[in-house]
Amino acid sequence: MDSDARPPEVHPQMMSLYVDSAVRDEVEPLLATGLFRGMTTNPTLLHRAGLTGADLPAVYDWAVAAGSREVFVQAWGADAGAIEASGRKLRELGDATVIKVAATGAGLQAAAKLAADGIPVLVTVVYAVHQAVSAAAAGAQFLAPYVGRMADLGLAGREDTLQMHRILQSSGTGARVLAASVRSTADLVALAAGGVDAFALPVPVCRALLHDAHTETAAAAFDALSAEW
Repeated sequence: MDSDARPPEVHPQMMSLYVDSAVRDEVEPLLATGLFRGMTTNPTLLHRAGLTGADLPAVYDWAVAAGSREVFVQAWGADAGAIEASGRKLRELGDATVIKVAATGAGLQAAAKLAADGIPVLVTVVYAVHQAVSAAAAGAQFLAPYVGRMADLGLAGREDTLQMHRILQSSGTGARVLAASVRSTADLVALAAGGVDAFALPVPVCRALLHDAHTETAAAAFDALSAEW
């Protein structure tokens, strides 16, 4: 080995928070805080914002302009070929685009094809631990378990999500859990304490991360004293 050769620089994985919304007036102020890496969308969120797939180029443009380093958009189609084709088309929005595919048989097949060509993929609508194995085998970059919805069904949302995290950690693929359907800061804290470091958060949870009543009371007292200096 060349004595002058240096090992590649290793950067620690950073906590990655994403705003789970397509409403511009909600997303832009949160991106402006610098705490959020980007935004996640899906057809339901677009519909709630009064948008359709035709609006995605404009959504992508304003999100990136506001500081989003990653914009997640969902591919669709009746079969694997159609999902793959829509994913490739969506990737043309720009380099910040991450393609979301549902964790169906067709979706996983499309994910494998997209990932094989270097297109970043998130496997979404995940409810079962074994889907982490499938997503890792497909080469997905992210896996999105629906933590709150799993709990609604009587499943162990937090515990199963942490098990998925451990599976991906041991897979050697670099794939990460991106926890979705996170309904409270308590969910976020429990998962983060277990090692999960990527979250798609609804706007109320994003805003809750910026505030604590005790902290604000103490900060106000400091401000009152410093005003006298």
